[in-house]
Parts: sequence; structure tokens; C-alpha cells
Amino acid sequence: MSFVTDYLTRRGMAFEVVDHPRAFTSLEEARALGISADEVAKTVALATDRGYALLVLPASRRLDLRLARAAVGDHGARLATEEELQHAFANCELGALPPLGSLLGVPAYVDPEIMEHDTVIFAAGSQTESVKGSPADLFRDEQVQVIPLTRPPHDYVE
Repeated sequence: MSFVTDYLTRRGMAFEVVDHPRAFTSLEEARALGISADEVAKTVALATDRGYALLVLPASRRLDLRLARAAVGDHGARLATEEELQHAFANCELGALPPLGSLLGVPAYVDPEIMEHDTVIFAAGSQTESVKGSPADLFRDEQVQVIPLTRPPHDYVE
């Protein structure tokens, strides 16, 4: 068991551990598991003027940095670098941040689309282990803000 699954067990959350081939991104995770990217919750870290914040959105969607900056209340916020992630979240492998702000000691913001799913799969701190569970159960005791972090796909300009 990982520190993530230990944490979820202590909280009494029902979940399933899902092992898979090494995946460096949430899209690779979806492919390795043979599921739609909509079913995978990806966690992105933003560097803000108050520290880091976690942003949780469907792996099939792209983060809208303007919406993310507005959500965290810092118009200068930026994506955290790999070096920053390795230092701030040393117990997590790159590309495997769990969406648990209270576990990692940072605020978390969740796109409403995540909450529409009965179950989601998310990284458990390892590039080879994920967790499947209900978003309602996952975020039940978390102090998260549910706020749009992506625009609808038809709003994207290529």
C-alpha cells in the first residue's frame, strides 16, 4: 500500500487499487488501463503567491490558465516546474500527484465535470498505481473548491 491508499483507508473511503504499466501522464494512464480519458482525474500543481495549489480536472480536458488563476486568486500563478514538484512533493513520482490537498498540505480546486462521474481513477503517488473511487466519497472530507478550470471543448481555438 502507498501513503495515498493508507490515507484513504484511515478516512474510511471505499476504493480499489488499480495497478498498471508505468504512465508518466494521465492520458498514458487512461491508455494503460484501456479506459476513456474522461474517467481519469488528472492533478496539476500551480505555483501561487501563497505556495502550491492542486487543480483537478478530467484527463481529456486542458487546463484554462486564466480560469485557474482566477480560482486561486493569483493572476501571476503558473504551472509548477518538474524541479519544484520533486522538491515540494518528494513522496510522489512525477506525473502522479493525487488529488488530495489535505494529504499534501495544499489547497485543492476541482473542476465540476469531475463531480459528475460515479467513479474516477486518479494517480496514487506512483506511476504504476492508481486508485478508483467515487468523487463524492473522495472529496467528502476534503476542503476543496469546486470551480470551472476548463472551458467546454467547442471554445478551444486551434
